[in-house]
Amino acid sequence: MLLITGATGNVGRELIAILAERSADMRLLVRNPARIVASTKHVVADLDDPATLPAAFDGVDKLFLLTPGIGLRQTENAVTAARAANVGHVVHLSSSNVLGDPMPAMGRWHHNREELIRAAGIPATILRPGAFMTNALDWLPTIRAGGFILDPVGPGRYAPIDPADIAAAAAIALTEDGHEGKQYVLTGQQALTVAEQARTLATAIGRHITVRPVATPEEAVRSRFPNGAPPPLAAALIEGFTLMRADTTGFRTDTIHRLLGRPAGTFTEWCTRNAHRFSS
Repeated sequence: MLLITGATGNVGRELIAILAERSADMRLLVRNPARIVASTKHVVADLDDPATLPAAFDGVDKLFLLTPGIGLRQTENAVTAARAANVGHVVHLSSSNVLGDPMPAMGRWHHNREELIRAAGIPATILRPGAFMTNALDWLPTIRAGGFILDPVGPGRYAPIDPADIAAAAAIALTEDGHEGKQYVLTGQQALTVAEQARTLATAIGRHITVRPVATPEEAVRSRFPNGAPPPLAAALIEGFTLMRADTTGFRTDTIHRLLGRPAGTFTEWCTRNAHRFSS
């Protein structure tokens, strides 16, 4: 039995679809069952509430663990429940930010979660993706309001990855042998500036998009979180954007190609597939 957390997120939805195609025996851990297909096997539980977890983890062999936010509590609770249930393998969604030297705040949060999993002694596969292509959806408010996006990194380049590719990598780790103890750093195949991404998106949706450099740290935060972010997360974002601005080459790996036997999806493909989400 596979237990899937983060089932309603960008990666989780894709992972569920892939596992369903493979007829995998899976159970979704959800807080709000209204957000999933009613026929999907699920259990209502909350990673913030340890008392709800024993039933969710009962009979589980493998766990896909995705914990949002910046804290450790959900990871601690999940690991404790997994150990109690004798879960044999954890596939954990971390972040490529852990590779920073020195490690930025965003990386330290993910590193601490990885360390919790290692300390538990459960065989684990760590997935470390870079920026998601779906982060482009954070541009929707300014595109709709004024036909522009905020650019916090200028000449900086990075290789965004399609969450569908992350999900495909997770599915392989969950359903095939030989991935325990491995760490996979996942990126897209193209290192792009924000301006280049904006041009690609504009072509896909048939609308002109202006790129506006951020004028203040607050604008930088709003480029990723339109409604703002808690101070620790906001500070970490600003630190991350500073590092990204300085990287004018863009970090890439071929891990998706090696795992899946095909190149990672392109931003053009993602924009074409998701153009309807940008319609006003």
